[in-house]
Amino acid sequence: MAENKTRKTGADVEGFLAGVDNARRKADSQTLLAMMKRITGLEPEMWGPSIVGFGSYHYRYDSGREGDMPMTGFSPRKQSLTVYVMPGFAGSEDLLARLGKHRTSVSCLYINKLAGVDQEVLAELIGRSFAHMRQRQC
Repeated sequence: MAENKTRKTGADVEGFLAGVDNARRKADSQTLLAMMKRITGLEPEMWGPSIVGFGSYHYRYDSGREGDMPMTGFSPRKQSLTVYVMPGFAGSEDLLARLGKHRTSVSCLYINKLAGVDQEVLAELIGRSFAHMRQRQC
C-alpha cells in the first residue's frame, strides 16, 4: 500500500509562509495562522510541503488504508487559500450562506482572498470543525 504523502515534516511554518510569493496570499496566511492558533490553542506544524496544520487525528478506511492528518489547517495555494474543514460541510449550510465568496469540495474551503469573506463566520466554521474533530478523538 502506498505511503501517505501528507505527514508532519518538522519544517518551519514561519519560514514556509515567508516564502509565499503572492503578497496578499502571504498576508491572508498570517491572518489565518493567528486565527487558527487562537481557535485551537495549538501551535502549527507543517504537513507535507505546503499544509499548515493544527492538531492531528488518526483515520482508517474500510480498505485498510490508514494514517494521520491535521484536525484543521490551511494551505496558501496558487489559485486560492485552502482551508481544511475535516468533517466536511454537512450541518454548516447556515455559515456557508453567510460566509461570502468561496467554493467547497469534500473537506476543502477555497477562498480567493480573506477580504471577500466574513472572518467572524470563517472563525466560527473553523471552530465548529475543530470542536467536532476533538470530540471524535475522545
